[in-house]
Amino acid sequence: MDSSAVGTRRRPRHRRLVVVIVLALLAAWGLATARLFVWPSLPDLPEQADAIVELGGPGDRDSVALDLARQHRARYLVQSTTAKDAARGQCLPAVEGVTVLCFHADPATTRGEAWAIADLAQRYGWRSVILVTTPDQAWRAMVRVGRCFDGEISVATARLPARLWLVQIPYQWGATVKAFTVERSC
Repeated sequence: MDSSAVGTRRRPRHRRLVVVIVLALLAAWGLATARLFVWPSLPDLPEQADAIVELGGPGDRDSVALDLARQHRARYLVQSTTAKDAARGQCLPAVEGVTVLCFHADPATTRGEAWAIADLAQRYGWRSVILVTTPDQAWRAMVRVGRCFDGEISVATARLPARLWLVQIPYQWGATVKAFTVERSC
């Protein structure tokens, strides 16, 4: 048998193996993306928590946070605001029977928000919080806040506009890798 004929036969098998491996990796990435960022596994919301904390970011988080506050799920409603809103004193509207607080995280990241939540929890004696965010950030937010806050953490999600998914998925992958490699502590 000619050695060039053997080499020719191996190339298609090699290419098929590469294609199968690439497709398997893409499928695994797609499943991980769906599980972590699109449909994360989240604990059920409690009937009552000490605070509802709206994290900063896209989506209609205000309405979800306000709905939970109007249901009297917590005594505190807390919003992470931008530096601009904090400077102007802009915060969520008052809700009867609920104390509304606002803070600007420094740094303005989920990690900075986790630090602020831990500080507020210590100051006000919170043992449980409901985080309000979007599905893409929910799992990572629980991890980040859980590193700084020893209490119970639940997450309510607001809808992320469809136009933002293509931007948020790569962003969340990068932020997740960073949270599990470079910034592993509170």
